[in-house]
Amino acid sequence: MQNRGPYYLTTAIAYTSGKPHIGNNYEIVMADSIARFRRKEGYEVFFQTGTDEHGQKIELKAQEAGVTPQEFVDNVAGIIRGMCDMLNISYDKFIRTTDQDHEKQVQKIFRRLYEQGDIYKGAYEGMYCTPCESFWTESQLVDGKCPDCGREVKPAREEAYFFRMSKYADRLIEHINQHPEFIQPVSRKNEMMNNFLLPGLQDLCVSRTSFKWGIPVDFDEKHVVYVWLDALTNYITGIGYDAEGNSTEQYGKLWPANLHLIGKDIIRFHTIYWPIFLMALGEPLPKQVFGHPWLMMNGGKMSKSKGNVIYVDDLVDFFGVDTVRYYMLHEMPYDNDGNATWELIAERANSDLANILGNLVKRTISMSNQYFGGIVADRGAAKPEVDDDLKAVAVGAYAKVVEKMDSLRVADALTEVFAVFRRCNKYIDETEPWVLAKDESQRERLSTVLYNLVEGIVIGASLLEPFMPNTAERIAAQLNTKLRDFDQLEVFGLYENDNRVTDQPEILFARLNMKDVTKREEEVTEKLALELKPSQAGHEEPETADNAMDIPAKAEITYDDFAKLQFQVGEIIACEAVPKSKKLLCSKVKIGSQVKQIVSGIKAYYSPEEMVGKKVMVLVNLKPATLAGVLSEGMLLCAEDAEGNLALMKPEKDMPAGAEVC
Repeated sequence: MQNRGPYYLTTAIAYTSGKPHIGNNYEIVMADSIARFRRKEGYEVFFQTGTDEHGQKIELKAQEAGVTPQEFVDNVAGIIRGMCDMLNISYDKFIRTTDQDHEKQVQKIFRRLYEQGDIYKGAYEGMYCTPCESFWTESQLVDGKCPDCGREVKPAREEAYFFRMSKYADRLIEHINQHPEFIQPVSRKNEMMNNFLLPGLQDLCVSRTSFKWGIPVDFDEKHVVYVWLDALTNYITGIGYDAEGNSTEQYGKLWPANLHLIGKDIIRFHTIYWPIFLMALGEPLPKQVFGHPWLMMNGGKMSKSKGNVIYVDDLVDFFGVDTVRYYMLHEMPYDNDGNATWELIAERANSDLANILGNLVKRTISMSNQYFGGIVADRGAAKPEVDDDLKAVAVGAYAKVVEKMDSLRVADALTEVFAVFRRCNKYIDETEPWVLAKDESQRERLSTVLYNLVEGIVIGASLLEPFMPNTAERIAAQLNTKLRDFDQLEVFGLYENDNRVTDQPEILFARLNMKDVTKREEEVTEKLALELKPSQAGHEEPETADNAMDIPAKAEITYDDFAKLQFQVGEIIACEAVPKSKKLLCSKVKIGSQVKQIVSGIKAYYSPEEMVGKKVMVLVNLKPATLAGVLSEGMLLCAEDAEGNLALMKPEKDMPAGAEVC
């Protein structure tokens, strides 16, 4: 493979406030698939990830745990790195912001920016959000709450250093306009331009005095460097940047980064603050920042306080590494949030991995052993009208996968890989090897058919390697061959003639029994509840006197948006449990002269008998969906408290079924 030069890829560094859930792990798996793919294309990839370890939140959590901040972050950083290794992440460097060389460079950067007039000393008075470690003005709050997380903010005033953001705003706007690929997807770019840059930037607080767990400002040691200036600079300090002009050869080779892969919730810091810091330092901007969507659970953002989190070690222990990798990569849309549940992962594992891939490999190897003693050979008995399409799909897959990966549509790229395996399965149905085996005159044709299948599987497995590396290697081992370089994937027929496959085909993915899946999920959920219960006090935001609670604010909508939704009062006239689910109830709901069938995940809170006769609020014009094999034609509205308990929303007074909720 031709050397295509350096490729520098980073993830956001994980905050060491606690163990990350699967929604946090998605990013590192996506980045790993990109890194592995670029390596196979011939790039000299440098893949950096790591941990963000300073800040007031860490200091408070360490106090609660009765340990020093350094002891606290050492423990959590070890957990995070262990999870990366568990997921088979091929990072080249794992940076920690408590690394001495990083801390030294952050101090140099801060001093340089101060000496050249980009940072000045002042005082900050505003509303402060401790979880986000962010100051806000009154005008920036949303319903009096933090615009990022929706939590309470408190008045705060302290001496601080500030960065002159407005000095570079016009230059950044020009860069974004001239480089449309810089912020992706486009929706993220539009959000940054319209909501932050074009209205005008305020100067940014870049130091704190109200806590000590941070990198000291070396010329004013009662100040510590604000977490974002500290954390963001890891992308250059990790590869040898020096603010005094003595950067390493590695830095000159790798910077600017080809890709910063981050979550959509921190897009502002990476596409506004970070580029402006780089402009002030006289360094080029990264080539692209991609803000990926979130991986949700049952349609809601994962939260430890709600107990609706899934941890990757629990999933890997039950499903295996590559099944978890496959689900995260395949089920995350390009620009919309994905969804994860134990049931969904199991269904995808059975349908795609066990049926399409695992069964294909096992059948092919078994037939090769049964009919030819494991010897695979092309005997030249081709039938172009049957064989040519299989070959075309196999050799055409590489270009399609490259196209998807170049636009970071990883889920679509993986779909193209599986198109090869699907086509191989179809080829088995078309050629019917078991029928050919009954006719001695078709022996050469049978051998050629099995050769074509093995060749197609090898091409597919070679494309699969960046996404599911262990599985790809296991397939190659069973076929007694090596995975191919990408420059060999557009030629059909490279599998060595008269090679012998294994005589004991391995089951790559066993079909999962859904009862076993549900049982394990319940065990894990119970374990999580026990772990969280004793730690709730002191870790959650205090309740207000009237027992109110706050949730993260969503984006504002217009009246026209609201008017598209049709809410009506419904009367439940029948209800029963959904047989294949321990969570779902199926209700017959009378709405005016119609009766709709609605499936709801409320079995833990209501029995079918309790539901009958209730007047409830219904979202009527929701697109129908099938849940656990049952059609659902709407949604019952519920309220949810901080513990995840649900209560149906009912009209205050008796209203007829069909009355409009407006």
